[in-house]
Amino acid sequence: MLNMQLLSVAELNAGMDHIRQSPKNNGVLKMIVRRPGIDKREVVDEGELNTVEGLAGDTWKARESGHTSDGAVNTDNQITIMNARTIALLAQDEEHWSLAGDQLYIDMDLSTDNLPPGTRLALGSAVIEVSAAPHTGCKKFSSRFGVEAMKFVNSPEGKQLHLRGINAKVIQAGAIRVGDVVEKMKSFNYITG
Repeated sequence: MLNMQLLSVAELNAGMDHIRQSPKNNGVLKMIVRRPGIDKREVVDEGELNTVEGLAGDTWKARESGHTSDGAVNTDNQITIMNARTIALLAQDEEHWSLAGDQLYIDMDLSTDNLPPGTRLALGSAVIEVSAAPHTGCKKFSSRFGVEAMKFVNSPEGKQLHLRGINAKVIQAGAIRVGDVVEKMKSFNYITG
């Protein structure tokens, strides 16, 4: 594991205003991470999303799920997304972002208010849909970023803002690239204000 400084509660809370200023509609894809094996990370500049594999070359489908009674994977959770400002705060260095275990890091407001389940996001030539399944921190997340970071992302405000991230499934296959605009699409699955 890489050597990084764990942040205190005060340091984490001091970063909250910056996180709250994340774009609501046109975010930016900041990082793509494939997980070719358990605890393996491959940061790539571009990738392919498809309805079978999720992120091509990622092993999400081969992993057992702790969220289903039979351990089968949930296709609503093909893609995990984390707010880029949150991971930048927690990791302190982009070199450590991939330790969170997510595939896409987007500078965008991932809160329930902004991206309720059913919201579709266009990025590159792909379209993904936000899942209702919660994405919470695990023992690995806590061991990598600290107990305080785990409490921070799982606090009431952290959960509302989805600081640990969100799950999504691929609706339309396509190519994605770091730097792509991530656009919130109008959809019949949610009500816009």
